[in-house]
Amino acid sequence: MAMIKVHELRDKSKTELLSQLKELKAELSLLRVAKVTGGAPNKLSKIKVVRLSIAQVLTVISQKQKAALREAYKKKKFLPLDLRPKKTRAIRRRLTKHQQSLKTEREKKREMYFPQRKYGIKVEAFEIYIMRDMPLFFH
Repeated sequence: MAMIKVHELRDKSKTELLSQLKELKAELSLLRVAKVTGGAPNKLSKIKVVRLSIAQVLTVISQKQKAALREAYKKKKFLPLDLRPKKTRAIRRRLTKHQQSLKTEREKKREMYFPQRKYGIKVEAFEIYIMRDMPLFFH
């Protein structure tokens, strides 16, 4: 059996993938029997290819399952642990952005009653101030 192309596997349905997996496993068992009974060298070299193909089929099946689960849980409030982003333990335990931005009632009142002051400088006064502080040879 030739190498399987994974992009072709992705187009197949789950039942087709399972039937192909069954065929590959049957072929692998035949090749293993041939190995024990002293089969031809070309059959022995085929074992590696078949094992790789089985792994590819299993990978595509699991990826499709996970994608279907992600789609099913898209609108839900909670995600299963294996669908959540892994990240690091410390990052997972951090407060959310919303929780970080929340303020106490006291903080809100203080900000409301004592806002940041805005100051402006009159242009004429500023020019005079600059002229006064400059050395004499600039006048």
